[in-house]
Amino acid sequence: MERSGAPPTGEAEGVPPVTAVAACAAMAAFYVAVLYSPTVVLRLPPPLSLESFLFRRFACAAVSSAVSVFLCSLLLPIRNIHGAMPFFGIYSVRADHMWQALVIPLLLTSLLYSSSLVSRIWSLYSSRKEVGSYSISAENMKIITQKFVCWIRLLSCNVFAWRTYIVAPLTEEIVFRACMIPLLLCGGFKTYKIIFFSPVFFSLAHLHHFWELHLQRYSFRRASLTVGLQLGYTVIFGWYASFLLIRTGHLISPIVAHMLCNVMGLPLLSSPQLKGTVSIAFVIGVTCFFWFLFPATSPDIYNERADNCKCWHGYCSWK
Repeated sequence: MERSGAPPTGEAEGVPPVTAVAACAAMAAFYVAVLYSPTVVLRLPPPLSLESFLFRRFACAAVSSAVSVFLCSLLLPIRNIHGAMPFFGIYSVRADHMWQALVIPLLLTSLLYSSSLVSRIWSLYSSRKEVGSYSISAENMKIITQKFVCWIRLLSCNVFAWRTYIVAPLTEEIVFRACMIPLLLCGGFKTYKIIFFSPVFFSLAHLHHFWELHLQRYSFRRASLTVGLQLGYTVIFGWYASFLLIRTGHLISPIVAHMLCNVMGLPLLSSPQLKGTVSIAFVIGVTCFFWFLFPATSPDIYNERADNCKCWHGYCSWK
């Protein structure tokens, strides 16, 4: 039985559970270790600017992603797969049902930021009202468009923005979702266990930020609180990203969700300007998010045939 965009199953032996877990741990450790390799291993001189520092990290993250994909190709039972698209399908990189995988998870994730969106819309409205130019006209729309284009240009030239909104979501989702989840599925782990277990690797990979913050003269307590909050947030997001990948079978789904979360930050819980309005918007948004979570990620939306398989990918039949 073939599934749309899924690799043919053929005959396979699966992956030993211990091997799958060990490989995931190795990929997480390598993803962090390679970031420090230019100065520690290659003995390169320290970067002279923030831009050069981030460019080095871009290259390191790309190497880490490529090595993880290569390692998975050695461990996963994909010897009988021929062609580029079936191979990339192993990592949930697919061309079919692309718009569903791109738009629906993006709209679903935006529900979590209903309060933030309400606050930003109000701020925009208030600023326009103060200058007396909040009416809709061709001239005002032209000004808004010009400002938006200018903002996009400035953002495209910001290396830190590239790191936060493009490189980090792309490489992290490739390593911690596209590579790890197939290994764990082939290792015989249940999908619900993978959703809650695999983000541990993702969260622990952020522990190195404690050392970096401590070097920046953060106190031990402040660095611990900052990184502790980050670890908790990454675990929760990891649950959601793993859920999206398993349910949709598309890597692009957790990637766009990751990008949106990085752009928006933490959801806004309250606002002194709008008093209870923001809190109400947050509650409504979160309620709608959980209401639509399973219907909006139904595998039937993203695949021609699910064949009543516990995981549409077919990984569960590889053993």
